[in-house]
Amino acid sequence: MDILKNEYYNKLGVRRVINCASYLTMLGGSIMPREVLEAMDKASEWFVDMKELNKSAGEVIANFTGAEAGLVTAGAASGLMLQTAACIAGSDPKKIDQLPNTEGLRNEFIIHRSHRTNYDHNYRNAGAKLIEIGNTGGTYNWELESNINENTAGIIYVYGPKQAGAIEIEKVIEIAHNKNIPVIVDAAALLPPIENLQKFTKLGADMVAYSGGKGLRGPQSTGILCGRKNLIDAAYLNSAPNNEGIGRVSKVSKEEIIGLITALELFIDRDHSVIMQKWENDCEIIINKIKNTVKDVNITFNKSPSDPNEINDEDSTHPSIIISSNHMTDEEIEKKLSDGNPSIRVRNNFEVDGVKIYTSNLQENEADIVADKLLKILGI
Repeated sequence: MDILKNEYYNKLGVRRVINCASYLTMLGGSIMPREVLEAMDKASEWFVDMKELNKSAGEVIANFTGAEAGLVTAGAASGLMLQTAACIAGSDPKKIDQLPNTEGLRNEFIIHRSHRTNYDHNYRNAGAKLIEIGNTGGTYNWELESNINENTAGIIYVYGPKQAGAIEIEKVIEIAHNKNIPVIVDAAALLPPIENLQKFTKLGADMVAYSGGKGLRGPQSTGILCGRKNLIDAAYLNSAPNNEGIGRVSKVSKEEIIGLITALELFIDRDHSVIMQKWENDCEIIINKIKNTVKDVNITFNKSPSDPNEINDEDSTHPSIIISSNHMTDEEIEKKLSDGNPSIRVRNNFEVDGVKIYTSNLQENEADIVADKLLKILGI
């Protein structure tokens, strides 16, 4: 089959992308399984009471995550905003209506400096004032304890590419709960492994946000929020379909909710060891073609940890290859891969020397296409 044949994108003049950069929103998240698409198609045939649908979907999420309650959100980013709104306004309709104006409300959220990212906006959109502690070299327990005061609404814990210098989450939860302060977790890109669905709730985190359109392979514009019932109930009241709160802008359709729940059910039943092996095999296809042909190239193969407990950042959720050349800059390699149709996208300038290739989103035969183009570029 012609891999470029797609009437919808072709008529718009949009190139096909081979995604070697992981589950990036900028590249469309992930590819949904056929079962998810079929479920969404069926869901489009009826009208439903959205409150009933949200409640039922939340019960499924609670069951799979081991939390007291769950909610489908408009992506993990929406989940972060709703976490914040729930901590500040709770279920009080006056406070819900007041956000993002937090005058007179507890609005301070403590965050490790090493956990600051571009996604801070999602907390600040709800009116949060971020209080930094520590640095990338380390953070002392007293720094967290001394910054908790009468204005503290919550403590943010982010699992992203930067983890250096943070207090372990177990200790953060212990300190926070001794002061009756909730801990909200951003675990957007930490699926798979399946164990991470319940890991943070078991540790005592009060709310956890996951992306629905990354490793879960649900609709890109969905996410999961799970945690304590009173806080999830508050998050829902701050969200759509209710029209009183700031979360009205984060609407999730009936089709997307059904698609997310279907993707979650498929994720639970999937043999992730087989999937991980396929990803590693694709890495080896690319590596073997290059290393046996091209000279003066540096290749590093990063396998995912075999122990799920060691998967605690975005990079460790899937294997990757880092490639650099002694005769070409990383920027030149990235540009040459991106040129043409299909356009091959990789990670670059992401805290490593060399371009980083993830195989978790490669479709059939795409590892060979990537390897052949690398040979053409690096073999010059």
